[in-house]
Amino acid sequence: MTAGNIKGALLALLSMGLYSTHDVIIKLLGATYPALQILFFSALLSFPPLAVLLLRDPTHGTLLPRNPFWVGLRSLCIVASGVGGFYAFSVLPLAQVYSILFAAPLIVTVLSVPLLGEKVGLHRWLAVCAGLGGVLIVLRPGVTPLGLGHLAALMGATATALSAIAVRRLGRSERTVILLLWPMIGNFLLTGASLGFAYRPMELGDLALTGVIAVLGLAAGFLLILAYQAGEAANVAPMQYSQMLWAVGYGWFLFGERPDGPTVLGAGLIMASGLYILMRERLGASRLRPATRARFGGEAVTAPRWSLLQRLLRERR
Repeated sequence: MTAGNIKGALLALLSMGLYSTHDVIIKLLGATYPALQILFFSALLSFPPLAVLLLRDPTHGTLLPRNPFWVGLRSLCIVASGVGGFYAFSVLPLAQVYSILFAAPLIVTVLSVPLLGEKVGLHRWLAVCAGLGGVLIVLRPGVTPLGLGHLAALMGATATALSAIAVRRLGRSERTVILLLWPMIGNFLLTGASLGFAYRPMELGDLALTGVIAVLGLAAGFLLILAYQAGEAANVAPMQYSQMLWAVGYGWFLFGERPDGPTVLGAGLIMASGLYILMRERLGASRLRPATRARFGGEAVTAPRWSLLQRLLRERR
């Protein structure tokens, strides 16, 4: 492995550590406050630094999208992904949430056939089936009761996959500022409206923690930019699975969570299928690359897709 790939892998590991810490704070606050309230203030406090970048966007044009349907669908999916992820982290063990969210690239592969007209080979279908089988092992329908947290995590994974499909459909036809701004607007409208139904006054320290969520998400995104700039995607992307190690460690020491056998087995199947797909991509055996360009935890308005941040920084040069 070259020095660049080693550097990229280490930066990605650090980025995943920050993302995991971001999720732990969500879980801590979720024990006291509604998930939508946490998401609202986290997104609100992430807006100032992003606004600085958006206002310095050198490209000209209006804030109206050229492709309203796909931009609207992507924005709705990002908001749904954030809502689902925030709620799931609030009520479920960390390792269980990550196991379900890791299925997002597999869902991308399934949806790419009807929505993008792409062809998927036998090896990829087998990997997808194994990964989705792992999700069923984690959920154990009919054996253990499924709650809103499980449905929220599944919604988050599916919404993340749909947003990735929308990005691939849009390509570079839309300005970066539109792809960043419209999900923020959607989030403020939805989560802001929810405050009228479920709101709990926040202590100053807890409000500050929502700001920490925003800072960690943005910092992790920029570290991921540096990781992909330093190393090859096939070497950087597998580091995303290190979030499971962070989840087990944080869950063990902070929340007394002990992953059971089915969760470990199911998570192993999901990660093995994703790694198999990544290996085939590295060898050039696959034309599809949904896994190497996505954060498996999903894209949220508090932590925009790293590739969009990278594009915005390039456009300023």
